[in-house]
Amino acid sequence: MARPPADAVDRIIEQWATARPSFDVSPVEVIGRVSRLSRLIDRRLGRNFAEHGLQDWMYDVLATLRRSGEPFALTAGELVAQTMVTTGAMTNRIDRLEALGYVERRSGDDRRTVIVALTRAGRTKVDDVSTSHMATEHELLAALTPKQRTQLATLLRTILISLDDTPPE
Repeated sequence: MARPPADAVDRIIEQWATARPSFDVSPVEVIGRVSRLSRLIDRRLGRNFAEHGLQDWMYDVLATLRRSGEPFALTAGELVAQTMVTTGAMTNRIDRLEALGYVERRSGDDRRTVIVALTRAGRTKVDDVSTSHMATEHELLAALTPKQRTQLATLLRTILISLDDTPPE
């Protein structure tokens, strides 16, 4: 069986093997590749978002609201939990999206609760971007067969769960 072509991580492993032959760097084969892959994916997705006048965090908030279903609204706390950012960061994000006309704030039953809802413009924007976003993600995974994609997804889920990355209640 032919050896697959080398990638940048192979070079890192070779350098360690030369510098410290008995040093076990086998985790780099996975962690290094996942890290590099994350950066490459972020760049590619970022280009798609930029074509739509968005940044990745904007899409993250808009898509979180959109997939929450009718009435496409969540509390600020729910958005924080689902997007894994700080309360302060979320407040800034909501402010910026509100200024663009993509979301609006509403008072909840309790005046201390803030509801963030997609506007019509926000829903149109996220629906438009979602189509090209999914196409981009399909392109990014084109090197894998459907079976390989399923296997990789299962393995990544196993690692995420082991690191306590479970859905918010």
